[in-house]
Amino acid sequence: MKSAMRPAKPPRRLPPKKPSTNQKDPVGVYCRVRPLSPSDQECCIEVINETTVQLHPPDGCKANRNGEYKETQYSYKQVFGTQVTQKELFDVVSRPLVEDVIRGKNGLLFTYGVTGSGKTHTMTGSPGDGGLLPRCLSMIFNSIGNFQAKRYVFKPDDKNGMDVQNEVDALLERQKREVQPQLIIRTPLSRQRMDPEFADMINIQEQCKVEDVDEDSVYSVFVSYIEIYNNYIYDLLEEVPLDPIKPKPPQSRILREDLNHNMYIAGCTEVEVKSTEEAFDIFWKGQKRRRIANTQLNRESSRSHSVFMIKLAQAPLDADGDNVLQEREQITLSQLSLVDLAGSERTNRTKAEGSRLREAGNINQSLMTLRTCIEVLRENQLCGTNKMVPYRDSKLTHLFKNYFDGEGKVRMIVCVNPKADDFEESLQVMRFAEMTQEVEVARPVDKPICGLTPGRRYRNQAFKEELTRRLEDRGGPINGDAEDQAVVEILIQSFPPLPSCELLDANDDHTLPKLIEVLEKRRRIRQMMAEEFNKNVSTFRAMLQDLNGVVTAKENIAQGRMTEKDKMIASQKSEMERLDKKIKTLEYKIDILEKTTTIYEDEKRTMQQDLDSHQQKLQRQLSDKRRLEARLQGMMNENAMKWEKECERRVAAKQLEMQNKLWVKDEKLKQLKAIVTETKGDKPERPPREKDREPRVPVRSISPSPAPTAPPVHPRHRRSRSAGTERWVDHKPTSSVETDTVMQPHIPKSIKVSVASEKALAKCEKYMLTHQQLASDGEIETKLIKGDVFKTRGGGQSVQFTDIETLRQQSPPSGGRKRRSSPSNQPPQGETTDSEWTDVETRCSVAVEMRAGSNLGPGYEHHGVTKRRRP
Repeated sequence: MKSAMRPAKPPRRLPPKKPSTNQKDPVGVYCRVRPLSPSDQECCIEVINETTVQLHPPDGCKANRNGEYKETQYSYKQVFGTQVTQKELFDVVSRPLVEDVIRGKNGLLFTYGVTGSGKTHTMTGSPGDGGLLPRCLSMIFNSIGNFQAKRYVFKPDDKNGMDVQNEVDALLERQKREVQPQLIIRTPLSRQRMDPEFADMINIQEQCKVEDVDEDSVYSVFVSYIEIYNNYIYDLLEEVPLDPIKPKPPQSRILREDLNHNMYIAGCTEVEVKSTEEAFDIFWKGQKRRRIANTQLNRESSRSHSVFMIKLAQAPLDADGDNVLQEREQITLSQLSLVDLAGSERTNRTKAEGSRLREAGNINQSLMTLRTCIEVLRENQLCGTNKMVPYRDSKLTHLFKNYFDGEGKVRMIVCVNPKADDFEESLQVMRFAEMTQEVEVARPVDKPICGLTPGRRYRNQAFKEELTRRLEDRGGPINGDAEDQAVVEILIQSFPPLPSCELLDANDDHTLPKLIEVLEKRRRIRQMMAEEFNKNVSTFRAMLQDLNGVVTAKENIAQGRMTEKDKMIASQKSEMERLDKKIKTLEYKIDILEKTTTIYEDEKRTMQQDLDSHQQKLQRQLSDKRRLEARLQGMMNENAMKWEKECERRVAAKQLEMQNKLWVKDEKLKQLKAIVTETKGDKPERPPREKDREPRVPVRSISPSPAPTAPPVHPRHRRSRSAGTERWVDHKPTSSVETDTVMQPHIPKSIKVSVASEKALAKCEKYMLTHQQLASDGEIETKLIKGDVFKTRGGGQSVQFTDIETLRQQSPPSGGRKRRSSPSNQPPQGETTDSEWTDVETRCSVAVEMRAGSNLGPGYEHHGVTKRRRP
């Protein structure tokens, strides 16, 4: 049931849409060069013309990497030299902004530059020569002086808005403030009581004013003064009660957004001022509270950004031209913000430590945020991008983001010091200022027209003057005493005239009776008039009593209503306080959430970058892995082919070895068979032995060939195992010696060369090298080294040696059991010698065995083994 009785939530009121305009104006950037101090000798800045300034590097400073001096020029809307006056600077830069403020438009003017470049002097001025700020105040009050509203007709609503009151409420408000003096900041009413420190600053001889001011409106000026110190906002006009025991530190202020999405400072003191002296006195009080310090570069260096805001409220008069129109929608608010930025500085030059170092870091950080916002705005406008401008990274940029979004004109004065020590800082400042000119700001729209007849004020004044004149002409109630005297004279004339009172003798009975009769008539008339007067008094008293009763009743009713209103106001105030606390809590939570979001976004960005780098690394590893796999696959295929060939070669070698053994056994068996089948009575004829010529028995070591069976050989001529269907390169050096042996290598399809050539190798599949060396017994040993020819990837040929055949000569041994090798040509019995006989053991005394792993060739070893003789 409780939920059913709860009132319905009102719909959210959408903020009014801002009128859009397609016209844009660039940010106006002006440059002012400070005069060179007497202690500085070298100047690095030169004014070329009204719009261009040139920087030359001083001695000992290299402007670029190759060591050459480089002069740079920068162009601005206008450049002011060292001889320019404050009035000339004001007429060009600030005067259009003041005119726009009186016409209901906003303006922003800030000074930017290195510490000690003259920013505060440009904004405030010096005794006898006021700066831009007092001149702006003077022009505003000179323009609206005759049209100002009485105090408290306009009243701030603490939400960046303004309420309007009638003259009665304003009078009550003034009396209330006079009774409670702590509610108002006392300001001087005459120049005799002004602070002598700034009295000459506002003594401006040139009375400049705006000509076309709306005369049918009333105006009020409100000023406020804040500073941004270490990225916190402090109110310089806040009246803090002095407590010598436990002083209360100043409280920082919070930035909020109003219904029109404009940024304002919640709880900031706004003082209504009625003259230039009063406004500048308030500014000077805040200026004394501003934080300044002595550094190595500036004796009075600003440690914070100061913002002096001039708010102008204007509302039209009613149709009679007598009172202010009591409609809040008709109030027009315009604001001029004058910003004195703290100077950028390098800690290695200022020698800052502790709190000064932290202040310099916050100053440089806020100026860097301003530069980043300008760069992002420029990139969005030039490139058509939609990047988020980081206004919230600094209180300075967050406060003035509406100006860059099209809420008013933006002007910047770049102050530079021409001394050589500030060359590098001035270079960065002027480069940033030149880039700022490329940012365009939407032009603000004009204020709406109220629709009432113009000239109402002067018509009302003329009517009052004419009425006063006519009353004077008719003899109207100008003097109250003369009117009372005339009434008395009329009453006296209504009485009967007195007769002559002269007595002629003592027996005169005629004069006294007449006199007594006249006096009696006058007494009766006076009595009648007194009775009439008393009657009228009674009637008037009754009327007054009735009227008093009515007034008392109305007062009671009004008192009851006021009590109810007070209770309602108290409840609304408590509700507002609760909502303010809730808003502060929500804003604190929003700040925490924004910081958390920023942290998460940074972490997300970092993790995304790590993920991208890891993905790139994985892609590289994957590509490397694929290349390695392809390379390993090629190596595996190549090794597999090599091992296949090696296995085939070894199997073939083993087969040939076994076949060779079988062939040797067959030869032995054939020789045994021949020996056994010979007749025992036959004896071989011994040939004659000659000393100079001994028969040689060639011993041939057989290498394996790819044929499955060994072909039969002629007893006196044997073909080389190399003879086949392939073409051969027969490499026989010119130093080779003919052996004249019976058994010679015979290769039918061969190309004989004395030096190996690529052309010959390209035509053949096999290769054979003839090598001769001297054996241990003094005989010539011939080796036939054979190999396969392969084509290489580069287009050449390579030879892989696979086989070695050895040709060796030996003399037959003497002694032992012998038989004739042939029964023919038998010599005589007595002439036989040992050389004519040969036994089986002598014939078979040399055998050839081939083993794998020999040093003579790839995979083979040749060595002779002497067979054991039978006992």
